[in-house]
Amino acid sequence: MRKQKILVVGANGQIGSVLTEALKKQFGQEQVIASDIRQPQSCKGMFERLNILDAPRLKAIIDQYGITQIYHLAAILSAKGEAKPLKTWEINMNGLFVVLEAARRKKIEKVFFPSSIAVFGENTPRKHTPQQTILNPSTVYGMTKVAGEQWCHYYHQRFGVDVRSLRYPGVIGYQSLAGGGTTDYAVDIFHRAVQGQPFECYLKKDTRLPMIYMDDAIRATIELMKAPAENISIRTGYNIAGMSFTPAELTEEIRSLLPGFTIFYRPDFRQAIAESWPESIDDGTAREDWGWKPKFDLRDMSAKMIAHLNEKYHVTAA
Repeated sequence: MRKQKILVVGANGQIGSVLTEALKKQFGQEQVIASDIRQPQSCKGMFERLNILDAPRLKAIIDQYGITQIYHLAAILSAKGEAKPLKTWEINMNGLFVVLEAARRKKIEKVFFPSSIAVFGENTPRKHTPQQTILNPSTVYGMTKVAGEQWCHYYHQRFGVDVRSLRYPGVIGYQSLAGGGTTDYAVDIFHRAVQGQPFECYLKKDTRLPMIYMDDAIRATIELMKAPAENISIRTGYNIAGMSFTPAELTEEIRSLLPGFTIFYRPDFRQAIAESWPESIDDGTAREDWGWKPKFDLRDMSAKMIAHLNEKYHVTAA
């Protein structure tokens, strides 16, 4: 079996930074190369500067290291994308084309493309959203993910590129600050709460959205990429689910651990985005195809987030 050499594109991001370390544990420090447009302040292991729109640079990195797998995570997210829609389309779409073309020409064994619940829209069933359903996104970020899913499917059907994808719900992790997504209130709220600060929520208190704890998101990604090709029936994006909750329910859980926490609600433009997304996800196909199952619920996730952030901010638990 060929020894794997893995390139993570967008390794500085919320998911990319955690995934890179998880892959190093799985495959070894020397087998994983991190890349991003900027060098991180602290960098352990191999790192290459890469603007994902620079196709010759990506080709050079593939040749230099003998890359066999690419995890393509470089993108502008939903809320930030609405401020710069044309730039979001350029980076998200042209960046994907650079990766897919490199994979085709260099015969890369596997490619991972992160999709999102942003592919869904106001005409999509909002409860237990099925795997196969209407995709009519309300954001340019969601548009790039729908188009990206279709191009991944095309490259698999036409050229045999083994592209695999997950439709991530909101991802909640302690390792980094929020990155500009609509669901990121559920990250920022923990940082504020642990530091004893009030939190201003840009969504209404009863806005229910699907979420997933970072550990589950990373595990799902690696499990999908390890699954035998014959088990993969979806070449667009697999639905996966962790938990669904509202800001009010999350606040109640945080207050069970940090009783003095306060929250204010001032909905902004992100409320309309959230209302176009599902409340809950049906991930039955992922469960059937490659055995997906989440491990963390709201209570477990909240306890983990607060414990880790107490450590990060040097807070002594009461």
